[in-house]
Formats: sequence, C-alpha cells, structure tokens
Amino acid sequence: MGTASLAMATSGASLLTSCAPAEKKIVTPSTELRLSFQEGTAPGASLNEKFDYMENLGIVGFEPGGWNLAERVNEFQQALSGRNIKVSAICAGFKGFILAEDPKVKAEFDSTMRDIIAAAGELGSTGVIMVPAFNSQTPCKPHTLETREYLCEQMHELGEYALKHNTTVILEPLNRREAHYLRLVSDAAAICRDSKSAGVKCMGDFWHMQEDTNDYAAFLSAGKEYLQHVHVASRGRRIMPGEDGELDNYVEGFRALKQMEYPYYVSFECGTKGDRNQTVKAAVELLRAQWEQA
Repeated sequence: MGTASLAMATSGASLLTSCAPAEKKIVTPSTELRLSFQEGTAPGASLNEKFDYMENLGIVGFEPGGWNLAERVNEFQQALSGRNIKVSAICAGFKGFILAEDPKVKAEFDSTMRDIIAAAGELGSTGVIMVPAFNSQTPCKPHTLETREYLCEQMHELGEYALKHNTTVILEPLNRREAHYLRLVSDAAAICRDSKSAGVKCMGDFWHMQEDTNDYAAFLSAGKEYLQHVHVASRGRRIMPGEDGELDNYVEGFRALKQMEYPYYVSFECGTKGDRNQTVKAAVELLRAQWEQA
C-alpha cells in the first residue's frame, strides 16, 4: 500500500472510530424500598402499639384487610394521623367472586367490592387487591376465551369505578394449588391492558410467583404501567422472610423493581414460626440488605 493510500485508510479508520457510538453505561436507579405491613404483622396489642413499632423500624406502609373497611375508615385515619405511615393496598375482604356463575354470588361481589373501593379511596389507598376466583369457589365460569373477555369487561367497569374514588383495583395471580385462573404476573398484566381502564392494575407475590420462571422477568412483564403492589413472604413455608434460609432470595425481583423505578410498596403477607419481636426485625434487615445488593 502506498503512502497516500495508507494515509487515506488511516483517516477513514479514524473517522469510523469517531462515528462509533460510545459504550452505554447501565445505571440502576436508586429507588427507595417502601416496606408495608399487614395488620397482623407487627407485634402490639393495639393499632397504636403496632404503628409505634412500625415507625421505629422505618415501615412506611400499612395494608389493612377489606372486611368491614367502611366502618374502620375513621379508626385508621385517627391512628395514622401525624405518622409517617400511609395506607398501601387493601387486602380483599369482599364477599362472593367476580367469575361466579350464580347471579346472587356475583351480585354480592359487586356490592361488597364497591363498598371497599369507596372506603379505600377515602383512605388514600393505592388499590384493592382481588383474585378472580379461588379453586374452592364454585360454580365458577370455565377457563375459556369467553370467560377472559367477560373478565376484561367486568374489570373495566370496576376500574372506572375505582378511578372515580381515586384508587384502583389490583389483580393478584396465585399458584395453581389456590387458583386455576390467573397464575402468572404477565397474564395479570395482559388482563390489565385488555381491560382498557387505567384503574385496573396488578401485583406480584414472591411466594405465589413459583408459577413464574424468573422473578426479574415477571415484574418487568408488568412494568411500571401495571405493577401496583408486591407481597413478600418466605419462599418455602410462607412465613417471615429469612425463616426459610437460602430459599429466601429476592434479589432478582428487587433488581427489576429498582430498574423500573417502582414507586409503590413491598408488603409483608406472612406469619412466623419464631418470636415475632425477633423475626420481623430480622426480615426487614434481610430485605433491606438484598435491596442494596440488587
């Protein structure tokens, strides 16, 4: 190669190098882990004792059950006044179920669910958790395309009603031992999408997510648009995180939540086999350590 040709080749190589895109650095956003407790999680004989315990641990969310919620709105509002704890999601509590074939059972669901949604709105809750049907709830509509279309229509109505009350409804997938319908986070997210209402959201539960092949992919399949709540428990016996040893690894799921800048709560839904005063604190420390690791 001559001198001129060599100069041109070198110049061309430099030009190509200068036009090449710079290597992108992957930065994981530092999203805050917002932990929430259900009413039975913290030790304490009264709500105020439980909330004192929670504040001392830095717990910022409270997930009450939906049963009789309308009559407890004032009680919760007073107990939470002046505290750094907000109501996260509402855990079910309605009668009947949305896929009931018996019109009376379905009507009971419609009435009680709407009462809970209205109360959830008063409390500033992120949404009301619901399962379309447990295996024990019969007679139930069959698992068909027609049933899915029916569920989407019904969820649209519920979602629009929830929006009027400044809250949402949150679909919870379960494992196959508890429910034949809606077992994957991605399936729940697809129902949210096809319901065509901004008031329909979904959640993931680390214990139920044995149906999903990967925690990271499961949460990302719902994404920030649909994922509104997360439940956590130990992954073997559904007790406090950490009580099942090495099984209790949440890092991959947490990594997805951090990457999508998940702004809602990770809420305890579990019992304990040990001394609650010790196991609850240890579980909180474990989750915070794994969040940092993620």
